[in-house]
Amino acid sequence: MNKTWYAYLLWTLGAAVLSFSIAAIFAGVFRLPRSIYLIPYLGLVGLFFYAYIRWSGLNLITFLRHNWYWGLLGAVFAGFFMVRNILEQPASAHPQGFRLLFDILWLGILYGGVDGLLLSVFPIMTTRSAFATLGWTNHWYGVIGVGLMGLIASFITIIIYHLGYPEFRSEMVFEIGGGQSFVTATYLLANNPFSALFSHMAMHIAGVLHGPATVMQLPPHY
Repeated sequence: MNKTWYAYLLWTLGAAVLSFSIAAIFAGVFRLPRSIYLIPYLGLVGLFFYAYIRWSGLNLITFLRHNWYWGLLGAVFAGFFMVRNILEQPASAHPQGFRLLFDILWLGILYGGVDGLLLSVFPIMTTRSAFATLGWTNHWYGVIGVGLMGLIASFITIIIYHLGYPEFRSEMVFEIGGGQSFVTATYLLANNPFSALFSHMAMHIAGVLHGPATVMQLPPHY
């Protein structure tokens, strides 16, 4: 695959198709318990990210350090609203002791971090790279236009991914898309992945503590 503008958009499409397929197969067909479901989800998405980094030559250190302070500020801002949304949902019991620590790491930090990268960071990053190769980001109005297209790409990815779960095949999926797009917008403004990464982690950790059986941000539920 050559690094032409449309190649980056194919990666965007690939992320949506992969995430939908994982949810549809391992949650929709096999109905794996959440902790087991995350093994193929995190593994396959992780391999996908690795393949993209190798293909694109992305410098992770530079990517993470750029505007890191704005990223942390965005994470605090977005995380506050996402956690508040969690606390407004019905509560349910959570494990204790070592199992709770495991769930915070597995369902909170890892699951939340990969969700943030997949749904908010990756679509923006690939869309921006695609149109930067065409010179569309050379002017401020082009930067704004490309940013809006990235936001749309993220929204579509969020919708497609969640439609893989049978529990979200209703109008609820658009509510989820709107909430997740808020996080994407903070990443777009901060121009640093920490905003989406840490706010998603905070949301998932809050879900683990508030009620993994009832919080909708921790699929799958059976």
